[in-house]
Amino acid sequence: MSVGTRTRLRGVVGESAPRTDAPPKTQGSFLYASDLARDGMLHGATVRSPHAHAQIVRVDASVARAMPGVAAVLTNDDLPTHELFGLMQKDQPVLARTEVRFVGEPVAIVAADDPEVARLAALAVAVEYEPLPIVTDPVAALVAGAPQVHTHGNVISDVRLVHGDPGAKADVVVEGEYEIGMQDQAALGPEAGLAIPDPDGGVTLHIATQWLHEDLGQIAPCLGLPREKVRLVLAGVGGAFGAREDVTLQIHLCLLALATKKPVRMVYGREESFYGHVHRHPARMWYAHGAKRDGTLVFVRATIVLDGGAYASSSPAVVANAACFGAGPYRVPNALIHSIGAYTDNPPTGAMRGFGAVQTCFAYESQMDKLAKALGMDPVALRAKNALVDGDVIITSQPVEGSEPVANLIDRCNALPTPGPPDTTDPVAMPGGVGNITRGEGVRRGVGFAAGFKNVCYSHGFDDFSTARVRLVLERGEPVAYVLTAAAEVGQGIVLVCEQIARTELAVQRVIVETPSTEIDSAGSSSASRQTWMTGGAVLAACREVKTELLRRATARKRSLAELDIAELLDEPIERLVKHRHRPTESLDPVTQNHGHVAFLFAAHRATVDVDVETGLVKVVQVATTQDVGKAINPVAVVGQLEGGIAQGLGLAVMEEILLRDGKVRNASFTDYLLPTMLDMPPVICDLVEHPHPDAPYGAKGVGEPPTISSTPAIVAAIRAATGRELNRVPVRPDDIVFGTVARSGWRIAAGDDPRRAILP
Repeated sequence: MSVGTRTRLRGVVGESAPRTDAPPKTQGSFLYASDLARDGMLHGATVRSPHAHAQIVRVDASVARAMPGVAAVLTNDDLPTHELFGLMQKDQPVLARTEVRFVGEPVAIVAADDPEVARLAALAVAVEYEPLPIVTDPVAALVAGAPQVHTHGNVISDVRLVHGDPGAKADVVVEGEYEIGMQDQAALGPEAGLAIPDPDGGVTLHIATQWLHEDLGQIAPCLGLPREKVRLVLAGVGGAFGAREDVTLQIHLCLLALATKKPVRMVYGREESFYGHVHRHPARMWYAHGAKRDGTLVFVRATIVLDGGAYASSSPAVVANAACFGAGPYRVPNALIHSIGAYTDNPPTGAMRGFGAVQTCFAYESQMDKLAKALGMDPVALRAKNALVDGDVIITSQPVEGSEPVANLIDRCNALPTPGPPDTTDPVAMPGGVGNITRGEGVRRGVGFAAGFKNVCYSHGFDDFSTARVRLVLERGEPVAYVLTAAAEVGQGIVLVCEQIARTELAVQRVIVETPSTEIDSAGSSSASRQTWMTGGAVLAACREVKTELLRRATARKRSLAELDIAELLDEPIERLVKHRHRPTESLDPVTQNHGHVAFLFAAHRATVDVDVETGLVKVVQVATTQDVGKAINPVAVVGQLEGGIAQGLGLAVMEEILLRDGKVRNASFTDYLLPTMLDMPPVICDLVEHPHPDAPYGAKGVGEPPTISSTPAIVAAIRAATGRELNRVPVRPDDIVFGTVARSGWRIAAGDDPRRAILP
């Protein structure tokens, strides 16, 4: 096949190509991490704290160790090192030594020849605790005299962003207090992996993760091994959404495999998974917006408090993101944003789709609606009037570049087709569905609108890169491209993106993407909407280097590439390894006044809902969205990302919340933790705007996070429009609609116009 266009290639950039992993995943033959097995393997289990905060008085594992079939029981005293681990701050012990800080913290681990024996052995480990005072409210944690979660205090991270004149005056000012509940990523595949001891004293870990090399950097020191003796291979990932950025069972698995010198598999059950991984940060937010009488924004002032739980995880970056994107996709000449992450004795929180921008978008979009009402303006027109265009600066003083004017996205979204009137004859179409609660009595329709944005790729000076190796060979007379990266396929489709790029650049039909591992250098995390930009960029660059060699070989034969079949040039394989970086970003400074981000992602959402005001039940009838995607590498996959993100935004809006009492999860199951089903999901209208970014491969921007960011406030705005209720907290519950509940947190702050004074000096 030539590099020209003699043969029509299938599945190139811009086509809705089918995924190669779709058939095995839908047919049930795909191997997820929990399906891994080795002959003679053992099964792992974890002993977890029942207390939110307690001193460990004594750990007695003698009974468990004596049980038939038990191969190992490890406590903190048995660890090869006492290194701490953590995604951004090393503050978490592998196994608790003297103190536990959240319900579910690991205290001991067990390996046995049967999973039930392992579970029983874990129950047989006797741990004596002395309970300590707990703090579970992040605002309370920041007040002087609060119980200390860590000896260095309860502040994980504190960002104070100042832009323009924070004391600017406005004609019209609106204020509001907002809350976000704790949302779970709710991946169908629980945490799982298989560790295999190696003859050289090292270990190979097959693991479902979002970033192999970051895991490696945390695992090896805790094992007391050099990095080269710890090898990681990506196992099948059953969803992630941020929950797999942190180390969960990785170190435990490796420790058990090294201690027993046998393969060890560990799979969390659903309840354990709720304790075993991080969740979305709950938030308390106080906002004030000021505008001129014509609707021009003058200032935004906000205090944002995020509950980081017992350990830092990615809280510092989430805190920074909440601040940077805390005023929305609008021209705001003056701002004061104070964003704080607090340690509490709740389960740790960390990365989840939207990463700090979800929390603030709910607050600032609620404020924009409140401001529109105070001004007597149409809320969509108010947004369009203040919307960012290229050349405008956000509140960190960084200009927007390479994006569709946000007003265009807002106007296009608002012009999308609207749903017809409610069908009162179909119970499924009514709030309450097949419960047959209503035939239309008490049902009111509402329409709401929201816009949002966040960054793509890593920010604030992080050395963000991805590595790709492309090898072009001849097999049975046919050219085949092999692509190797360490990029984690977590369901988002990076494998298909790599295939499409290689196929497009090299003009070969057969492209094989090899299993990611630490054999190759890092590809960074499958997060921050970055893999298409970064790993796609690395594959693109490697393919172009391969193509340059093809051209050299063709030129040596005094021919052009268009005249030759690639097979004629592959008497020797061609291999190229490329490390791709985006342009540098600036480190976070004390007031974040810098160019800290690579680029921005923008989207708008319009939601239509029917609400039964007598029961408080909500039916989301339609969600319409317009998003600047840069270039749709695979249009059907992009639409899938938009629909999936909206499903999570809908869940946060009306049903999804981890309920805690004294730090204990009360609904740790998919029976009690409510998720949208196919009956809850409305028709979604997707309008893809392709405004290529000059620095991205083919101009393609990330697409996965904006659908979640502004869909939640759009749905809540629609419920407000239908009910007239304030609804300042999500998820919205039926009693909020029926009785007008405005908040459920126990802490209330009354400190004039500046709630910061009640929290921190």
